Amino acid sequence: MAGLDWPGLLRVGLQGLGLRPAEFWVLTPAELNLMLGTRGAAQTMDRAGLDALLAAYPDRREGQDND
Repeated sequence: MAGLDWPGLLRVGLQGLGLRPAEFWVLTPAELNLMLGTRGAAQTMDRAGLDALLAAYPDRREGQDND
């Protein structure tokens, strides 16, 4: 397993994100990843995704009244 690029991460944190050194060093890896948008970032839904959700979870079943 390769080590972390601490100089690169620090540069991105200070220059790219505008953090102070003390703010950078108290971040957890998960928080830094979230701020950098490298993991766990939600993707926007396109029409195909919406159609798939509508098909999987319809508002009503076939033959059901609209009451």
